[in-house]
Amino acid sequence: MDPRSEVVLRQQQFLSGKLLLINAPADHLSHELSKNLDVSIWTWNFADHQYFEQQQFDTHFSVEFPKTDIDQVIIFVPKSKELLSYILHVVASHLKQGQSIFLVGEKKGGVERAAKQLQPLGKNLKLDSARHCQLWQCILEKTDTLKPLQNWVKTYSLQINQTQLHICALPGVFSQNHLDVGTAILLPYLNNIKSGKLADFGCGAGVISAYLAKLNSKNEIYALDVDAFALCSTEMTFHRNGLNLEQLHIQAVTGIHDAPQQLDAIVSNPPFHQGIHTDYAASEGLCKQAKKHVTLNGELWIVANRFLNYALLIEQQFGCCNVLADQQGFKVLYAQAS
Repeated sequence: MDPRSEVVLRQQQFLSGKLLLINAPADHLSHELSKNLDVSIWTWNFADHQYFEQQQFDTHFSVEFPKTDIDQVIIFVPKSKELLSYILHVVASHLKQGQSIFLVGEKKGGVERAAKQLQPLGKNLKLDSARHCQLWQCILEKTDTLKPLQNWVKTYSLQINQTQLHICALPGVFSQNHLDVGTAILLPYLNNIKSGKLADFGCGAGVISAYLAKLNSKNEIYALDVDAFALCSTEMTFHRNGLNLEQLHIQAVTGIHDAPQQLDAIVSNPPFHQGIHTDYAASEGLCKQAKKHVTLNGELWIVANRFLNYALLIEQQFGCCNVLADQQGFKVLYAQAS
């Protein structure tokens, strides 16, 4: 069991009524909690959502607070400070004065910093410090009026060749404030991509998806991500650029195995983090399974850190992998199915 969940179990005498677990890890915590509690889950991670569904829990995959009455919440601290600010605001706009917000996280995951973000909402008490984690309780004194999701979007503009894009990114989404180096290196090469049915695996704020849509209005774009905030950001980016939403297919996935079949190309700046931890499963899975999802002569375009040996994994599947660029610590890799 996740150490954060173990700390919650140690102090479950403080829990009562309708309890919402926010950003909870996919473990057995919900089974171990008292049967007197009415437990539901809010997550924006599709893999976690599927796990909780299989366990037959009341789980909500969304960027917004569930439409249900809640007495208490436990927030598992996310990596992003901005995302926590959004969550605290949403929670404070749904709970009543006197109700409790619990905050749990790893010390190396920034729980002490997160506890400071909790302070303006009410009286705070550290309930436990164990397993390299901390559990805090805030008795809510200051409620809030819910702001529209649009108020939390950050925008920036970029120019690739002759194409200008305006990017919209919600809190917690990769590269929320500016274009990341890897994607910047990849984008100019995509002018040569095969047109048709294209997937952007790990779409983030929709930079690649929007660029592919701009390149050819007939391209059919599948924006794939595990994160609800990323999928929502991609849709917002399409709106912001006046792109045809009929070109865009938003799809929550747990990995490349959930992607459509018969794609003309897959493009990715693949993710390698799960929360605060490094996790190469999704990106390595992409390299190993992409060929199953493309047509004959279908393409794979990837940008990745130079030190990651993805070229070998791709070559084992496609027979050949070309390094199109090697700069600023990143490689652009290309392969074609035969």
